[in-house]
Amino acid sequence: MLAVGFYAQKGLVVANLPAPAPGADEVLVRVAHAGFCGSDRALMKSGGLPEGYVLGHEVSGVVGEVGSSVRGISTGMRVTVRPSFCGVCRDCRAGRAYFCQRHRRSIGIGDLPGAFAEILRVYPDMLIPVPPGVDSRNAALAEMYAAALHAARVLDPSEDAVLILGGGPVGLALLQILKLLAPRPVVVAEPRAPRRELARRLGADGVIDPTTEAWGPATFGLTAGIGFGTVFECSGIGANLQVALDCLAPGGRVGLVSIVFTPLEIQPLTLSLKEARIFGVYSNTHAENREVLGWMAAGRLDGRALVTDCVPLEALPETYARRIVTGEAVKVLVQAGEAF
Repeated sequence: MLAVGFYAQKGLVVANLPAPAPGADEVLVRVAHAGFCGSDRALMKSGGLPEGYVLGHEVSGVVGEVGSSVRGISTGMRVTVRPSFCGVCRDCRAGRAYFCQRHRRSIGIGDLPGAFAEILRVYPDMLIPVPPGVDSRNAALAEMYAAALHAARVLDPSEDAVLILGGGPVGLALLQILKLLAPRPVVVAEPRAPRRELARRLGADGVIDPTTEAWGPATFGLTAGIGFGTVFECSGIGANLQVALDCLAPGGRVGLVSIVFTPLEIQPLTLSLKEARIFGVYSNTHAENREVLGWMAAGRLDGRALVTDCVPLEALPETYARRIVTGEAVKVLVQAGEAF
């Protein structure tokens, strides 16, 4: 099968790999679309990936083969994939299955090869059915939107204005989710003009160009001098954590949504004088994925406006260098097989 692996010295490399065979308790999925996530790039830069590892955890596909002991899963089912869980450990019982330490298996970011391949090997409890009316592009984006929904649920923003730092895929997905959940003002800060324009089309009540606008005047002008009640850091720029605190209203909340591997510095006095709270945000749940897919099926949510590039699997390395690293693309989808 065709796949794209990562090598420390070579980067992303297209290769022909042996197709996996399903174990008795496993399922093979024929990949339709897979999204390139900001965390994929962060993992590539982290130095922690094994040579040849296949990334990709945002995926849509069709069940191709089912292991002999698997029940309730049939070939031809349209699915997305999430990490598995045990259901009995402390975190699973608390609804935080993404922290499961007993049975957690994950593709593209953990112990199993990911979706930048034609065939994916998974376990049955990782599968989420795709409802009628949702195509394979939107289905592949469901995990990203579930992550945005999870961020919104973790911080539970008030009715005060919200600031999103970074108009990349997750930031724009969060914008759509926040507007769907409640009628509150949402502002997006993004240096690239096409992304700011896309944010406006998706419902942003205001945009900030951080390359030309000072944070203080912009914040006060957009919030009547109060500051933002909630700030989501989605840019991956470490210095923006302090920016988030500077723009925050007293008693406000900051959510660190982006994946940052390097230590961050903040001014503790800002934290204290504002009684600010900083929340880490990690992953999402099966239920949040199902909720997002339901909104897509009902026509309330559509992620396809974010997709600037949809390329065949073998074009991913070149697209990464030319479109992702440069920031020209918003959301890149890889089409590894037949779309639905």
